[in-house]
Amino acid sequence: MAARWWRRALRGLCGAALFLSQLSVLLGRAGSLMTTKLSQPQSTLAKSLTSTSTNAPYFKAVDSTEIPPYLTNCPSNGLCSRLPPDCMTCNTNYSCVYGKTATFDCKVKPHVHCVDENNQEQENFTINMTCQFCWQLATSDYVCTNSTNCMTVSCPRQRYNATCTVRDHIHCLGNRVFPKMLYCNWTGGYKWSTALALSITLGGFGADRFYLGQWREGLGKLFSFGGLGIWTLIDVLLIGVGYVGPADGSLYI
Repeated sequence: MAARWWRRALRGLCGAALFLSQLSVLLGRAGSLMTTKLSQPQSTLAKSLTSTSTNAPYFKAVDSTEIPPYLTNCPSNGLCSRLPPDCMTCNTNYSCVYGKTATFDCKVKPHVHCVDENNQEQENFTINMTCQFCWQLATSDYVCTNSTNCMTVSCPRQRYNATCTVRDHIHCLGNRVFPKMLYCNWTGGYKWSTALALSITLGGFGADRFYLGQWREGLGKLFSFGGLGIWTLIDVLLIGVGYVGPADGSLYI
């Protein structure tokens, strides 16, 4: 009986070992199938990335066809010699004689079309201009920024840092945008004639000071009856010569 029990036990162990070996084989096959399926999206993604990278030159070609910003200021089929400076590139000669007329060889920028006096399209041409730097131009040849933070009525007269830009039809050497120190010359809309008239007629009540925005002085003149007339006469003289101006520091109109 003992021998039979041992035989049955050995058979059970052998069957269990065989079952475990078959289960491990099945699990190994399932893992290989999962690895294959997971590798397929990666290969698809790699293909998509490869196809995207090959299309990169196409997008660059589209960007190269964009219109340059300077074309908005360049007239089409006009005289080349009358093009704005932003529409051309010139071989500037800095050894020219200051104040004398100099000739420079120029070429139109890409996408710019112009003609000569015979209505023939050309790319290379010459222009004549006075030999001087842009910051040496007359004040009518450039436009500067204005400041409303400085006092125009002061001694000595205040200056401010302005940024100036040369007008489109003016040719010059150097940078077309340059800094410059300018006198304060802005106005808040106050009229000198109105202030003087108020000072003569209603100065005793402080009307001139109220008009100029000087409320404290206006109240002082009002309650002192123009300083018994003395303050009124002084203000007439000070406003007449322009020594007393608007409270915001601007100029009279």
